[in-house]
Amino acid sequence: MAASAWAKEQVAAALGRSAGRAAEFTAQVGQRLERVLAAFAAERLGSHHFASVSGYGHGDQGREVLDRVFARVLQAEAAAVRLQFVSGTHAISAALYGVLRPGDRLLAITGRPYDTLEEVIGLRGSGQGSLAEFGIHYDELALLADGSVDQGGLADALSVPTRMVLIQRSCGYSWRPSLGVDQIGLLCGQVKEIQPACICFVDNCYGELVESQEPTAVGADLIAGSLIKNLGGTIVPTGGYVAGRADLVEMACCRLTAPGIGSEGGTGFDLYRLLFQGLFLAPQMVAEALISAELVAEVFSGLGYPVNPMPGAMRADVIQAVRLGSAEPLQTICRAFQAASPVGAYLDPVPAPMPGYESELVMAGGTFIDGSTSEFSADAPLREPYVLYAQGGTHRAHAQLALERALVALADSGVFQAN
Repeated sequence: MAASAWAKEQVAAALGRSAGRAAEFTAQVGQRLERVLAAFAAERLGSHHFASVSGYGHGDQGREVLDRVFARVLQAEAAAVRLQFVSGTHAISAALYGVLRPGDRLLAITGRPYDTLEEVIGLRGSGQGSLAEFGIHYDELALLADGSVDQGGLADALSVPTRMVLIQRSCGYSWRPSLGVDQIGLLCGQVKEIQPACICFVDNCYGELVESQEPTAVGADLIAGSLIKNLGGTIVPTGGYVAGRADLVEMACCRLTAPGIGSEGGTGFDLYRLLFQGLFLAPQMVAEALISAELVAEVFSGLGYPVNPMPGAMRADVIQAVRLGSAEPLQTICRAFQAASPVGAYLDPVPAPMPGYESELVMAGGTFIDGSTSEFSADAPLREPYVLYAQGGTHRAHAQLALERALVALADSGVFQAN
C-alpha cells in the first residue's frame, strides 16, 4: 500500500473512533458562547467601544468594558486584559511580582512550574531580578509517581507561613494529567483550611473555556493567561490577562505599569474589536482545538505510542502529549506539521534555543499570529523522553491534513511499514 493511502486510512479510522467525543465538544460550544454573549449584553458592548484613546490611556471606555466583560466570562470579581502583556509568562510574572513581597514564601504544589517560569522564580540564571533576588522564598511540592498532586503532603508543605500557592493547570512540558477545575477547587479548599489567608494563584494557560467553570469560580484568588491561546479565538495579535480578586488584579497591574497608575493606564491601539471578536470566537475555537487534540491522541495511540491524555479521557486543557522516545520521529512530525501550515510551510523547523527555556526546542508553528498556540501547532524540548506537545486548531480538518502528512513522513523515514 502506498504511504499516502495508508496514512489516510489510519487518520480516517481515528476520525471514526473520535466522532463521539467530537460531538460532545461541539455540543458544549453553545453553553460557553451563551456566557460570552451574556457578558457582552450585560456590559452594553457597542461598536464605539472598539476605539481606544491615545497616550496614557486614561478614561479608555473600551478597555474598561473589555475588563468587565472578561471578568464576567472568567467568573471573577475583576480582570485586566492588556496588549502590553507580551505572553502568558509575562502576565503570570506581573501577578507574582505584584503580589509577593520580600520575605514572602511561594509554594508550587503541582511540581516544577513550566520552563519559562524557572528564571522568573530564580531556579535558573542570575542577575536578571528573579523573585529569589528580591528575597522571595520558593518551595515546591513534588508530584506523586502517577503525576497527581500530593494532597497528603500538602499539610506538611503548608506547615510554615505561605503568602501564595501556585497551581499550574496545564501539564506544561511534564508527563502528568492536567488539572480539572473541580480538582483545582478541592486544592484551593484544602489550602484555605490550613492557611485561610494564603493566596491561591492558578496558571490558567491552555485551560480557558475547556470546562463549564473557571478556577476563579471554585476558590482560586487569581488566575492569569495569554490571549494568543484559548481566549484570543485565533485572531488576537498579542496580549494576556489577569483575573480574580479586585485587589490582587490591581496589584498585578501596578507591576505592569507603575504604582499609582495600575489598571488606569495603557491604550488598546484601536485593536479592541479584535479582542472582543476573539472572545466571541473562542468557544468555537476551543472546541476545534479539543477535537484536534482528541484526533492526535487517537492516531498516535493507534500506532502504539503512549499519549497523555488517553483518547476519551477527561480534558482540562487543549494540549495533547505524545511520547516518541527518540529525537528522529519527533523532528519528522514537526517538519510534516510545518509543511502543512498556512504560514511558512517552506521552513524546516530545527532544534534551537528559545528565550526562557533550558533545553533547545523544535517547533512547528506556521501560524498567522507568531507563537499562537490557539492555532494548530506542536513543539517539544529536545530531551528525554522526547515528548511532542500538540495544541490548538482553527478547525479539525487542518489537524487531519497535518496528521496525514506526518504519517506519510514517518512511513517514508522507515518508522512504519505502510501496509
